[in-house]
Formats: sequence, structure tokens, C-alpha cells
Amino acid sequence: MNDTTIDRAANGGTDAEPLLRLQRVSKNFGPVQALVDVDFDVRAGEVTALVGDNGAGKSVLIKCIAGIHSPDHGQLLWEGRPVRVRTPRDAALLGIDTVYQDLALCNNLDIVQNMYLGRERMHAMVMDEEAMETEAGKTLASLAVTTVRSIRQPVASLSGGQRQSVAIAKAVLWNSKLVIMDEPTAALGVAQTRMVLDLVRRLADQGLAALIVSHNMNDVFEVADTIAVLRLGRMVAVRPASELDPQIAVDLMTTGKSTRTPKASPGEG
Repeated sequence: MNDTTIDRAANGGTDAEPLLRLQRVSKNFGPVQALVDVDFDVRAGEVTALVGDNGAGKSVLIKCIAGIHSPDHGQLLWEGRPVRVRTPRDAALLGIDTVYQDLALCNNLDIVQNMYLGRERMHAMVMDEEAMETEAGKTLASLAVTTVRSIRQPVASLSGGQRQSVAIAKAVLWNSKLVIMDEPTAALGVAQTRMVLDLVRRLADQGLAALIVSHNMNDVFEVADTIAVLRLGRMVAVRPASELDPQIAVDLMTTGKSTRTPKASPGEG
């Protein structure tokens, strides 16, 4: 069985044009081949999970999408047209926002100030605090982020899940079409993980594309519509989550193939 051929066919099995398409993307760092001829689609209204062992190329791939690295070969298509994403600003102008593990939040500022950091609204040469507060509140409400006491409370006072929610809402505030999240549930407790996974699902339900990188297979299979597996810089599988299970995903991550069939979910059959 040639997993790669079958899985690429599955990835292109829908008629809808993907929001983002990578075609034969490669990236080298000196003699190290970090990515090799990667084909990858990300669709609006879906959660796509990118998984792979340490060193598989996940971080390099999302940084090529985010404008931190420029691919050495290959092409990115955004809404069907070729684009060059040379900087994070280029990515932001397209509608691509990335929430990294450090979240890039300032503990000494409140939620509104963090959401508008570097993009403050001005009116008559004065910061328009009322407009920023209103729009920040609307964005949080639209994503059902209801656990914060006040949108004026300092970020330092928030739980890990609340901080992750604010970072994601910050991306949504700026009309992002694709939100990339690097290990969004890392180091979170059960309740906080539940909060973040629900938020990721709501992004897709609102028509955005959500791309998550995660080592947590339980979280991946709970929230993802599509799972893409990288191994040693190569995309070995892109399949609907329903066609995989955690053990098959681990097989693909470690060997590049699997002869298993997915286990039925509880209640199936």
C-alpha cells in the first residue's frame, strides 16, 4: 500500500477550493532537509491538525506559512492564487495569524490592551479606549469566552486556558481567515483544555480555518476534521480524522505507514 499516494488523493477529494494550498514546498537549513516536497491543504470551516514526532518539520512548516521562513522550493496558494509570504506582516495582510506557545501576551496589560497591542485605535490623536473595549468584548462574546471576570483585568491574573483564549481572540479580532495554534493545550489542566478545544471548534464553526499543531492525540482526535502527518520532513498522510485512530497516527509518525484499520468509536457498529 502506498499511503502517501492514497492520502494525497483523499486530501483533494472535495470540490471546494482550499483556503491555503502548499505545493511541493521544501526548506533546507544547510545540509539539513527540514521539509521535502510537502503538499498540504487547509480548508475554511475545518480544524486541521498537524502531527509528527519531534524533528518531523511541524514548526518549520507553520513558520513557512506564517512568513518567518521562506520556502526554498515550491509554492503557496491563498484562495487559489500564488502568494509570497516573506514576513509575518505579509501573512497578517492575507488573514493568517499564528498563536505560538509563548502567546506573546504582556502580563502588565489588561485584556483589551493586549488584544490591540501595536494596533491601537485612535480618534482625534487620542487612543479610543471605548471603541477598543467594545470591539474586544464583542469578539470575546462571539467566541463564547465567558470565564474572564472583566475584559479590563490584567492578563497576569488569567488562568492558562483564559490566556490561550485571549490570544486566539486577538487573532480573530483582526479578521483572520486562518488561525494557526502551536500546542494550544500544552500544560493546561482538564477544564482549561476543554475550554480551549471548544474555542478551536467554534473557530471552524464560524467559517474560519483552524490549524493546530499538537502532540496530544486525544485532543487531536477530539477536535480535528482532518489530520496531516509529517515524518522526517515529508507529508506521509493527510486523511479525515474518521479514517484514523491514535495508534494508526503513531504508526504513520514513526514508520510512515500503517496496516491497521481504525477502531470503531464507542456506539458505532
